[in-house]
Amino acid sequence: MAAKDTQFSQFTQPVLSWFDEFGRHDLPWQKNINPYRVWVSEIMLQQTQVTTVIPYFERFMLRFPEVKDLAAASQEEVLSHWAGLGYYARGRNLHKAAQIIVAEHGGEFPTNFDDVMALPGIGKSTAGAIASISLQQRFAILDGNVKRVLSRYFAIEGWPGEKSIENKLWQMADDLTPNERFADYTQAIMDMGATLCTRSKPNCKACPVKVTCAAYAQNEVKKYPFSKPKKSKPIRQSWFKVHVNSNQQVELYKRSQKGIWAGLWSLPEYENYSALKGSVETQTTLNQSLVEWDMFRHTFSHYHLEIHPVLIENGEGLSLNVVNESGMPYGESNYCWVDIETILEKQVGVPAPVYKILLSYTQQRDK
Repeated sequence: MAAKDTQFSQFTQPVLSWFDEFGRHDLPWQKNINPYRVWVSEIMLQQTQVTTVIPYFERFMLRFPEVKDLAAASQEEVLSHWAGLGYYARGRNLHKAAQIIVAEHGGEFPTNFDDVMALPGIGKSTAGAIASISLQQRFAILDGNVKRVLSRYFAIEGWPGEKSIENKLWQMADDLTPNERFADYTQAIMDMGATLCTRSKPNCKACPVKVTCAAYAQNEVKKYPFSKPKKSKPIRQSWFKVHVNSNQQVELYKRSQKGIWAGLWSLPEYENYSALKGSVETQTTLNQSLVEWDMFRHTFSHYHLEIHPVLIENGEGLSLNVVNESGMPYGESNYCWVDIETILEKQVGVPAPVYKILLSYTQQRDK
């Protein structure tokens, strides 16, 4: 039996058979399949679990049912529908790509693989998933789930993020992708990684390929995939001003288009308590009572941010823009008052820690 036939009978076919019986077939993006819906779902699913993505995807599709709707919207509104999903560059790139599709492809999602790859925020694996699932084109994928499955199945020594290891995994992924039913296979191997071959507590008993899995045979499943060589993350400190007026509006400012939380509205930040206190004293003519809350940590991929919220209530001494009729900030100033309820209803895009702080404030207020 040829090597390709062996791989098909030992891996690909069992995975497809498992998918037919146990795979996920009723996810929102599996209905009314088209490249736009698959694309949005794949971007949302990057580093985010399915259960978290589902309500965001459904809300996003209600507001932006077609790529032209997404392209025509403001970045402000797009990010307000993304707020809470994290990794906000994904939302900004999605918006940019939609505008490119309208401007350069007549509003039709491109069908050429290289054209898909050229869109902001789309890598080789995401392009492969879009092409396979919605365009009926045979392309392999290699997302985090697939890397884990293949690393264990073949007992690959080395971190999958290392270029030589990644290239080896890409070749394996392509070899195992069938010439027929490749769309089902794409979904199947992602499902396997997400539901069976999980990072912790993998369900090997239910795995359709355990009899030929090298890691299972070695009783070393948890050894694979190899972890990224650890580097200690630096810790940064930031003091967040939670400035609330008597109308239950909070002071926000618009972040720049670069760096973390780019383009979102956020609470004003300071390097230390003294800088925050000094800012309050120069901005207002009223005596303000500053209340320090407990510090909490928010972790990014490359550092930890220790956040110190400081509450200031009844800040009428500060002259700021308000919000427009739709609840969105406006005006030339980067600072404005925004209704807290508008933020909690996710009509304004704010970072997750800011949402957490304001939710905590209202819970304490309403006790």
